[in-house]
Amino acid sequence: MSWIVPGSDTRLNGMENAMQAVEVHDYARKLLAQRGASAIAEAAQKAASLEEEGNAKDAADWRRIADAMKQMRGPHQS
Repeated sequence: MSWIVPGSDTRLNGMENAMQAVEVHDYARKLLAQRGASAIAEAAQKAASLEEEGNAKDAADWRRIADAMKQMRGPHQS
């Protein structure tokens, strides 16, 4: 599966790899719409993989994306 690193085409002045909250929300919404509930697990796996590679900044972005998708999904139902 190919992944696009969030924020790779958008850079903030003084914050090279940080994503703005709006970007995180937009990316999370699109990813959730395309891949469904499995997108949350995929984002978490991508964050872990990036962290293992020593890329903490992009890993943090993916964790924020996963968190945003969890909020969009809402509470678990029993």
